[in-house]
Amino acid sequence: MNQPGKKYGVVFRGVMFAVLCAVVLLFVVESQTPAQSLMTRHVREANLRGQAQYVGRLPETQSLRIDIVLPLRNQAELDSFLQELYDPSSSSYRHFLTVQEFTARFGPTQEDYDAVIRYAKAHGLAVVGGTRDGMEVQAEGTVGNIERAFHVSMGLYQHPTENRTYFAADREPMVDLPFQLWHISGLDNYSIPHPLFVKKSDYAAAHGINANAVVSHATTGSGPSASFLGSDMRAAYYGGTTLTGAGQNLGLFEYLGTDLADLTTYFKNVGQTNNVPITLLSTDGTSTSCVDSRAGGSCDDTEQTLDMTQAIGMAPGLASLVMYVGSTDTAIISAMTTHSPLPTTIGCSWGWTPADPNTLNPYFQKMSAQGQNFFAASGDSSTWSKSNEAWPADNAYVVSVGGTDLVTASAGGAWKSETAWVDSGGGISPDSIAIPSWQSQAGVINSTNKGSTTLRNGPDVSANANFTFYVCADQTTCTANEYGGTSFAAPMWAGYIALVNQQLAANGEPTIGFINPTIYSQSVTSAYGSEFHDITSGTSGSYSAVTGYDLVTGWGSPNGTGLINALAPTSTTPTFSISASPASVSVVQGGNGASTITTAVSGGFNSAVALTASGQPAGVTVSFSPTSIAAPGSGTSSMSIAVASTTATGTYTITVTGTGGGITQTATVALTVTAVAAGNFTLSASPASLTITRSSHGTTTITVTPSNGFAGSVTLSASGLGTGVTAAFSPNPATGTSTLTLTASSTATTGTRTVTITGVSGSLSHTTTISLRVRR
Repeated sequence: MNQPGKKYGVVFRGVMFAVLCAVVLLFVVESQTPAQSLMTRHVREANLRGQAQYVGRLPETQSLRIDIVLPLRNQAELDSFLQELYDPSSSSYRHFLTVQEFTARFGPTQEDYDAVIRYAKAHGLAVVGGTRDGMEVQAEGTVGNIERAFHVSMGLYQHPTENRTYFAADREPMVDLPFQLWHISGLDNYSIPHPLFVKKSDYAAAHGINANAVVSHATTGSGPSASFLGSDMRAAYYGGTTLTGAGQNLGLFEYLGTDLADLTTYFKNVGQTNNVPITLLSTDGTSTSCVDSRAGGSCDDTEQTLDMTQAIGMAPGLASLVMYVGSTDTAIISAMTTHSPLPTTIGCSWGWTPADPNTLNPYFQKMSAQGQNFFAASGDSSTWSKSNEAWPADNAYVVSVGGTDLVTASAGGAWKSETAWVDSGGGISPDSIAIPSWQSQAGVINSTNKGSTTLRNGPDVSANANFTFYVCADQTTCTANEYGGTSFAAPMWAGYIALVNQQLAANGEPTIGFINPTIYSQSVTSAYGSEFHDITSGTSGSYSAVTGYDLVTGWGSPNGTGLINALAPTSTTPTFSISASPASVSVVQGGNGASTITTAVSGGFNSAVALTASGQPAGVTVSFSPTSIAAPGSGTSSMSIAVASTTATGTYTITVTGTGGGITQTATVALTVTAVAAGNFTLSASPASLTITRSSHGTTTITVTPSNGFAGSVTLSASGLGTGVTAAFSPNPATGTSTLTLTASSTATTGTRTVTITGVSGSLSHTTTISLRVRR
């Protein structure tokens, strides 16, 4: 008799047994995988250098929430893609990727992402958030499980500079996976993020001055007590009415939530209405609420509220403003790169110190690839240093925003004047971040601004940061002219770029994307003055505002519609532009130099562009390869400069002319011809020390090294031999090497002396020395 139920039960148990075996086998295989180190650092310098006193173990049963970040794939391909993405001559120019396209090309594979989830669960961690598009797995578990999962011991330490303890891992984490992870956030609380605003009374106390003396001029804002409103910044830096940020989505990076009642109070008190939808989004379970201690809480929402008032004031017609709230930087920024709608312009007014300054690079690069801009306040403690951390404003993939002192013509009026703010953060990257290509181009760093030619300099741009604002926060009385800081400037710029993106959208074009490659290229041209307010007065710490780029205000503040139209041209007239890089070339007589000529088209221009050169002096030949840039006229040509040996020294202006489609455009290259250096030589001895006994000899080789075409012979002599020692050179004169034989007689003076070897050729004379010891 058949028993179907029994048969199917046996089959079911067999299938379940097979599945269980597969799971166990997978666990065994993964557990046998050699432990992999992570690709970023996690251990703090204070722990590595023994500056933090160990207090004890973190309780094994304590719960922690961590963020496990997977690495990018195809890094070299991504670097190349980003270079083309921001090159106006490339066919890929501003062809940004969607979130899903980025993941498919550069994000983690589904297989790797699933493996991390399995790994976390296998070690007793609960997966509580994260996405493959966001390159992260958010997990929660006990300290004991985290220690076992990542091969660390979690300890408590006395903070070396703050009156508190912090927890941290005792070593770099490792994972038993067949691939490396990028980073794990949440393994320490060494650095507590802080908002980058300053209260005038605190500033005055720190500097030993009266608070009323901090602002030396009467403010000209339209808020209470003539304080500035966000709308005043719009009037000063934009000055128009057409653009409002309509259709644009702006994001704010926040470590704390807010009480929207404070935003309502602000607009009510100044007689304005907010029409921008606000969303408070928790990125990792962090509360989006912020209640002041006077109302039974312990949260300060000053930063969060002022960020909103400045962004909305600049762009009052935004489609959305989302505050991305979280407790770890990777969780917040991951959400900002994946959320729908995607925020294309972002403000960050917080500072913190990561264990590794590369931690957020994958996300910043992802933002560039997706057409997003990240504006970071440069800080309020003047010159950057290790003790005055610049992060994240010194990262090479963000726009660093410094501070100024703004005066307007009237309440709600136009820009009148601007100087550097005395505490504007800026300088040379204390995190040793390499100088990016757009900042190393000719015309940016010079002896006047004292910038670095090897490391990242900041800020990039600036806006008002003086103690001249109206602020409502903490469900209490609002203040006027009490708060300042680059915290105000960063969201202003985020709002301003929303205006740019609106105009681009109206032209049927994509967002501007990461603005630094564009604004640096444009600002080294004659167009600079129409795009930025060049701030040339004022000092902050080690640096002063100077003409052009500087390490206090960057390129300056936005010059109304000038910068908007430069970034989002409205003209439909077909035309092209031409530029040279480098724009200054130095060539020795008889030598060669080069520059790259780049053309970019706009307004539907479609024609070949022929290149010619003029203005070169006698003896200088200029050629182009190719001599004509093919239609539609966007591309590059290599400009070669051959200088004859008879060309007179000096600096000459070569004009490069591009002609096509009935249009002529020009660019200039400054050619400096230098004289050929005179021939010369140097001397060296090997070995440089000898020991000989009486009645014996020793040898060393003297080498003549020519430079700059020197071809003469050198006559050699020796001095300082001492009694009883003789010297002989072979050959002498010499053109390459000569063997020096030092002979000591039976009565030679013992001891150590310095023998000087002199070489003479015509009017040239050089020396080298050897140490000679004579013993019995």
